[in-house]
Amino acid sequence: MTRVVVEVEVRPSEDKDKVLQAMLNFFDFERISEEKVGISLVIIGESSTLRSLMRFHRALREEKILDSARKYLYKGINGNSISFMLNKQAAAVRRISFVDSENESPLGPIKVRIEYKDPQTVIDWLTPKTAKGVPLWENPIPQE
Repeated sequence: MTRVVVEVEVRPSEDKDKVLQAMLNFFDFERISEEKVGISLVIIGESSTLRSLMRFHRALREEKILDSARKYLYKGINGNSISFMLNKQAAAVRRISFVDSENESPLGPIKVRIEYKDPQTVIDWLTPKTAKGVPLWENPIPQE
């Protein structure tokens, strides 16, 4: 089963629409929900297809960060899932910036979890190996 879940906290000083747009700059969702957590709001986007990652796939190539992104994705493998975090402020201006801890993103990160039977296949599709920054191959989107 494929599942993509993206969560982001909207702090009281932030504009909910701008935070949602930061998510939508890189991901498409079948469902978007909201949860109240203390004084904050958490927006949760969910999808049951890897196609929801197409914007992210394209942005990784446009920004020419395949090698560093590949390392982050590999670090995030746990069983059949891949987890990573993106800087929310960078995402708001259509830039991908991975963060290692929640403290690195002052307004909180965008948390991404991709569940798929073979995480390696997803990583090879999103971030193929490169030579001098040029992909050695382009894999098709993994079968669902």
